[in-house]
Amino acid sequence: MTRALPVAVFVSPHGYGHAARACAAMEALAATLPDVRFEIFTLVPEWFFADSLTCPFSYHPLLTDVGLVQTTALVEDPDETLRRLAEFLPFAEAHLEGLARLLCGLGCRLVLCDISPLGLAAARHAGIPSALIENFTWDWIYEPYVERWPAFAPHVALLGELFDGETLHIQAEPVCRPDPRLASVPPMSRTPRASRREVRDRLGVPADGPVVLLTMGGVPWQPASLRRLEDHGDVTFVVPGGSEHFERRGSLVSLPHRSGYFHPDLVHASDAVIGKLGYSTLAEVYAAGVPFGHVGRPTFRESAVLASFTAAHMPGLALTTAEITSDGWLERLPELLALPGARGSRRNGAVAAAAAIHQALTNR
Repeated sequence: MTRALPVAVFVSPHGYGHAARACAAMEALAATLPDVRFEIFTLVPEWFFADSLTCPFSYHPLLTDVGLVQTTALVEDPDETLRRLAEFLPFAEAHLEGLARLLCGLGCRLVLCDISPLGLAAARHAGIPSALIENFTWDWIYEPYVERWPAFAPHVALLGELFDGETLHIQAEPVCRPDPRLASVPPMSRTPRASRREVRDRLGVPADGPVVLLTMGGVPWQPASLRRLEDHGDVTFVVPGGSEHFERRGSLVSLPHRSGYFHPDLVHASDAVIGKLGYSTLAEVYAAGVPFGHVGRPTFRESAVLASFTAAHMPGLALTTAEITSDGWLERLPELLALPGARGSRRNGAVAAAAAIHQALTNR
């Protein structure tokens, strides 16, 4: 009988993008280490991991990160972020002691973090190696807020020290603050499970007609133009989080938040994607090679980096907030659908990240 290889995974609950990237890494690692078992610490709902992972895991509900509090999918709230950071940092010694005992009791051989500072601090306290996967760190995100909100300064300093203390540091493109000394991998995404035809058959949409996916990266979204999408000629629109139940109304397919459809499958079954410019959506669209109509968050520091990467490496259109929150994007839909897809297979950075983590585990 083989002995399980426990790995702790601390995931930021800032949206679902970090969880999606962590799941990509876990699945890739499990493909090379069949005995691995994951102990997941986060407030991202357990069902997200149940729907994303085929490898064994246990779930531990825990606030692992504050991130940047948002009032909507596109708007941040620095004041509320500061309030929560004051409660979260610095970590209490008793809290770290308890986590260290738990990690050691579970037999964890490594602590993988995306991009939770608590996981890094707990690993250091327990004397367990840590691995950080990031395309940004929170100290870098908070830096521009310091001038207007000086209370961010001590958090920037403390987090900067924590993010510099990991055993293995992997940067996933598009990287916001590249460091030539660190390992860098292509965009990391979950791998689709079903074929384009299978997904379209399940949705009840034409096998060859144009399908456009509208997504806000895991946040329920009902576009202002939802009713106009019900009668839009030969284009079918799929909207995850657009309704409480599966609904098909004309050319509109509206799905519940937890729909039973694997998000990468929906992306790969589409001819174009329209939505928020977030890491996991970018990575999944990049892997599929379909055109991406995207809206950034002007006040979120990562957004400009993602937009530059998209412009250089992906077919797509930059949309304004006004266009995405009204009917304006519909006027640009023909332009988006006319863009050629990116041909050829794309390397998934999750494979390279898993290889580095595998080496760190087996070298112990």
